[in-house]
Amino acid sequence: MPLPLYEVGDDRLAQVAVERFAALSMYEREDLQRLLRNDITPLGEDLLVIAEEFGQWEDARRRVDLLALDTAGRLVVIELKRTETGGHMDLQAIRYAAMVSTMSFDDVVATYQAFLVKHHHGEDVNARARLVAFLGVDEDAGEEPTVANQVRIVLVSADFGREITSTVLWLNSFEQMDIRCFRLIPYDFDGRVVLDVQQIIPLREAADYQVKVRRKEAERERARSRAADGRDFTKYHIVVNGDDLPATFKRQAIRIMVEQLAARGVPLREIHARMPERGMRRLPGQLSDEQAVIEALTPLVASESEVRRHFTDRPLVDQANDETYVVYKMWGTNTEQVLTELAEAFPDAGVTFRPADA
Repeated sequence: MPLPLYEVGDDRLAQVAVERFAALSMYEREDLQRLLRNDITPLGEDLLVIAEEFGQWEDARRRVDLLALDTAGRLVVIELKRTETGGHMDLQAIRYAAMVSTMSFDDVVATYQAFLVKHHHGEDVNARARLVAFLGVDEDAGEEPTVANQVRIVLVSADFGREITSTVLWLNSFEQMDIRCFRLIPYDFDGRVVLDVQQIIPLREAADYQVKVRRKEAERERARSRAADGRDFTKYHIVVNGDDLPATFKRQAIRIMVEQLAARGVPLREIHARMPERGMRRLPGQLSDEQAVIEALTPLVASESEVRRHFTDRPLVDQANDETYVVYKMWGTNTEQVLTELAEAFPDAGVTFRPADA
């Protein structure tokens, strides 16, 4: 049972009794759900609510109270109860987690778009742009927004029976299970309702460490995962004289490797000779302006879209030979092979690489 609060008086502590939501005429959907939909921060982390009463499946009676996304790209099923036992919300939430686990990023965009239109009075909103910004995805750098396979669960209730807490603790012992329980304790301060929000599973003191570990695992999973069409999202650190540069996707890694080698005196012609045929284009003249690079590159490639597959905004100018080079963006499964060959070909430059989170 939750402990009472105490109001400090002049010479004594006055107990403020715990109330029941029913006695305060507060309801799950009309009050608790609405308030958390508008401000999810009481649950203590960076979440983005993308749907309310979500239920895109045959049984319309089964609906997720709130569906959110975390910054690691994991969907979060949030179930609310105002009862003191939590009912059977743990089993309910597990069913919902299984149902939403197949959602793609496009599904999330469509769901969030509908939510924004409904709750922003139909104003023109761009759900995809908001999601990309929330996830911190740099699409200009070739990163792809994705939704992780793992689905998290958050249970919010006035209290939890031992059956639920025992079940949650057991489930959390399994790899990739992440279920958290928050207890909402209402107090009546002279007609003003005050909520004490307590995370009881896992305890916050332990959760900070667990969050870091889980986030590391999620980033590793996302970085190394492959989409159904075979795209590779592995990240790499370019290492310069033993120091790691920030992790980047493979197209940026190739470009950074080339730039670092050139900055350390390796001739661009020699780097070009080590690259695949279209991995690095050579253009006549010293071209520092992107439009000039595009105009020089266009006759050498098959289409306008092929031009955009080059780093035309990052030309490498060889003043000694009156040439300019542009690096290709689209790399297949030979990324590590090319990085390895470049590192081994010019060992004195002190530039190498390693996969991120290896």
